[in-house]
Amino acid sequence: MSSSKLITKYLETRNYTEELCKPLAIEDYIPQAAEFVSPVKWHIAHVSWFFEELILKKHLVGYQEFNPQFCFLFNSYYQSVGERAVRFQRGLYTRPTVEQVYLYRQHVDQHMQKLLAHTISSEVKALTVLGINHEQQHQELLLTDLKYTFGLSLLYPQYDTNFMLEADHNITHGWLKCDAKLYDIGHQGDEFCYDNELAPHQVYLEEFEISQTLVTNGEYIDFIEQGGYQKVQLWLDDGWSWVCNEKVSQPLHWHNIDGQWHYFTLAGLKPIDKDALLCHVSFYEANAYATWQGLRLPTEFEWEAASHQLAWGKRWEWTSSAYQPYPRYQINEGAVGEYNGKFMVNTMVLRGASVATSQGHARHTYRNFFTPETQWQFSGIRLVRDQINSGKAHD
Repeated sequence: MSSSKLITKYLETRNYTEELCKPLAIEDYIPQAAEFVSPVKWHIAHVSWFFEELILKKHLVGYQEFNPQFCFLFNSYYQSVGERAVRFQRGLYTRPTVEQVYLYRQHVDQHMQKLLAHTISSEVKALTVLGINHEQQHQELLLTDLKYTFGLSLLYPQYDTNFMLEADHNITHGWLKCDAKLYDIGHQGDEFCYDNELAPHQVYLEEFEISQTLVTNGEYIDFIEQGGYQKVQLWLDDGWSWVCNEKVSQPLHWHNIDGQWHYFTLAGLKPIDKDALLCHVSFYEANAYATWQGLRLPTEFEWEAASHQLAWGKRWEWTSSAYQPYPRYQINEGAVGEYNGKFMVNTMVLRGASVATSQGHARHTYRNFFTPETQWQFSGIRLVRDQINSGKAHD
């Protein structure tokens, strides 16, 4: 990618983040509703800190930090960079103000353009592309975190009346048969990918059939109304403890109002469309639903092998695979090495993308990962059946 194209892509990404913030009131930037979500103000500052810390401070001669204390406030989990604010306290800092954070973004943008306007090393180019993809990840997190925060209010505030991300329907139907054989897994080529996609290798898969549809709201309502959340035999032990301890009885953002199901969306509270694609379910819920159907979730390798013939990209799709390194996986040195590898424990892989994923950020080899109780992403369910498996165990 040439310097001019890189600058264009950089500015497009930075501008889109700010476009996402245009519907917000100043009060919307501040709250942190739970430890696992972050305030809008923190998101838009952190992605600027990423460019400043990993690129500008090391590669732009004479660069002066906008505010040296911002490294403490807006570092996320990079231990090698130094001390950082406690994660659950990100919403307690009223200063710097939102206005100052936008000035910080302008400062970083000016200096990034100055750096990229000249002949740059392959290292700077690679780090800039990584930073762009990092910001795209936070664009999605900004929306899901904001939705979680708004969803706690009985006012059901609207982010944007036209921003209805839950309305997608299946466009294909039936089952796709995949033969027993060796399949190529992992990223190949020169285009960008994360290090957890590298070291392409082969995996042998037995014959399986994968659904060409995602589970719909109506199908999941059947699971609820037939006692799915009360049948211990459907749940993994850890999942059952989660259901009982957290008193979970429906997907996140769902509300039963006067006997009718509704869901909270960024366009406000809406009656549930039973034919639309289910979202905001945890791995525990996805696995219990699959068990109820007498089916199972795909492994991440089955998903990748079949993905070229599937319609995907509307929901992150839970797999049954624990997040583990590929053969020959190597962790990079320095802060970049903390991006993926250290999270390869106690998390499950999701594949695909979602309606909240930024344009151009999805790949067949993309490996997203979250802890199994995670609901606040736009996560859904695709099922797999084997020859010995006819499904519909609850019948």
